[in-house]
Amino acid sequence: MIFDWKDWAALGGSLDRLLEQSLYLGEQDLWVVLVSSGRCLAQEESAGPGDLILGPGPFTLTPLEPCHILGVHLAGALPRQLAGNLGEMLLAAGGSCPGASQLVAQLAQGNLAGAQESCAVYALLCELAGADSASSPLSPLVAAAAAAIRQNYAGLYGVEELSEQLGVSKEHLVRVFRRQMGVTPGQYLTGVRLDAAKQLLAHREYTLEVIASLCGFSGANYFCRVFKKETGMTPLAYRNLYGSLNKETPAPLPQELELYV
Repeated sequence: MIFDWKDWAALGGSLDRLLEQSLYLGEQDLWVVLVSSGRCLAQEESAGPGDLILGPGPFTLTPLEPCHILGVHLAGALPRQLAGNLGEMLLAAGGSCPGASQLVAQLAQGNLAGAQESCAVYALLCELAGADSASSPLSPLVAAAAAAIRQNYAGLYGVEELSEQLGVSKEHLVRVFRRQMGVTPGQYLTGVRLDAAKQLLAHREYTLEVIASLCGFSGANYFCRVFKKETGMTPLAYRNLYGSLNKETPAPLPQELELYV
């Protein structure tokens, strides 16, 4: 073989995890981690929804609250060069390198193989080329929208209700939110709901109907369809796989307390 693309850029591993305990990333070359919900500490930097954490290992991610992360470990000459140019871990707003969040999600889901995977890795490296440039923080509108979703995901009917609460049109909110966060408000809302559902599946014995209600889904059947589409497994399979691995019981979600009133 006169050319092996894996020598230049390849996917060395991936993460799709609800982070409730510190996670040590020891592999070298280059890590690219997307915080899709919640907040965590990357070294001494606080990363929130939409932020990208990139740099060579080792470094540790510590959740400030239950948070969902998607991550890819990139190996090969090009990732090593990018990591060497950075020198240390970098925290970047998703808006500073549009498209990176979607590529991280595609690679983390593991649905690509061969040449498709190689192209996605190379495209991600190109997106990250300007990540060390100064990037502006989230606009007040997007920050307020993300906070409203996290605080009221169980009772929020959808993006139209959210846009009315914020006093803007739905179209404007979707456009600005996607540009800065890399996902639409609806996708972000679904991600936050799924993170809460994963926590309940791993730590509680509620029925699927109760979990769906607590997390803002219209019913158990719809919840199961969305969960399977986004995670690749059923809620019960997730509970069987991760329930036994999570011995610590987290504080109840605010909406759980209403069950006992």
